[in-house]
Amino acid sequence: MNILITGCNGYIGRHVYNLASTYFDNVVGVSSGENKFNYNNYIKLDLLAHCNDRDLFDTLRSPDVLIHLAWTDGFNHNSISHIENLPRHLNFLKNIVFSGCKSVSVIGSMHEIGFYEGLVNENTICNPMSLYGISKNALKQSLFSIFRERSDISFKWLRAYYVTGDDIANNSIFSKIIKMNNSKQLSFPFTNGENKYDFIDIRELSKQILCSALQNKINGVVEVCSGNPVSLKDKVNDFIFKNKLSIKPNYGEFPSRPYDSKIIYGDTSKIKEILNLTKSLYL
Repeated sequence: MNILITGCNGYIGRHVYNLASTYFDNVVGVSSGENKFNYNNYIKLDLLAHCNDRDLFDTLRSPDVLIHLAWTDGFNHNSISHIENLPRHLNFLKNIVFSGCKSVSVIGSMHEIGFYEGLVNENTICNPMSLYGISKNALKQSLFSIFRERSDISFKWLRAYYVTGDDIANNSIFSKIIKMNNSKQLSFPFTNGENKYDFIDIRELSKQILCSALQNKINGVVEVCSGNPVSLKDKVNDFIFKNKLSIKPNYGEFPSRPYDSKIIYGDTSKIKEILNLTKSLYL
C-alpha cells in the first residue's frame, strides 16, 4: 500500500507523516519546499502548479491512499489565495482519483461552519464567514458532488478544530505567547477569552487523521476532534501555568471576530467508531 501525504512540511503534515512511517514503509511526502525534516521518501513539487499534469499520478508514485493536507495561508483567514487556489486543489484531487487512487482524505476546518453555537456533526449547515472557510466548504461540496456516483471511491472529509501541542512549530496563539514571553514581554492584549472551543493535541489529531484515511468503511464528513469544549481563557491560563511563563494576558482588550462562535465542538461518534475499527494497528 502506497500512502501519499501532501503538505508534509506543514505543522499537521509533519506529524501525520512521522506517524504513518512508523507503521508503513511506503509513505511518500510531497511539498513545494525543500525536505525540511529529512524524510526518507520525499518529492519536492508544487502540486497546485502541476495539478493538471497527465503523469502526476505516476510522479507521485501511484498512491493507493491520499491524505491531502496541503493548503496555503491557513492562518490568514481572509487571504485571497484561498479563492485563487480553490480550482487547483479541485483539479489536483480529480487528477489523482481519476488516475487510480481509490481512498482520499482531505483536511477540512471548523471555519466551514461559520458562526454557530453547539455540537457540530456531518449534517450541520455551513455558512462560512471568511475566505478560508468559504474555500474549504466549496471544495468539500464540489468533491462530494463529483464523487457521489463513484461507489468505488472512499472519500473522507476530515473536519479539524483547534490544534495544540508542538507549540513552537505551529502558528497558534500558544506559539505566539511563547515568543512574546521569550522576548521579555510582560503582557499582551487579548479577547475576553470566554469562547469555548474544541481543542485537540496534534498527536491525537494525527492518529485520528491516519486511522480515518486507512479504513474505507466509514466515509463522508468526519469530525476529527476531542468533543470537549473548553474556554479559550482557561486554555491560555493553563498553558501559561504549565509552561511556567511570566507573561500575562490582558483579557477584554480585543474584540472577538464576528465568525468566532461562542461555543463550538465536534461530534465524536464517527471518529470513535473509526478508532475502534483500526485499534489493532495502533497503540
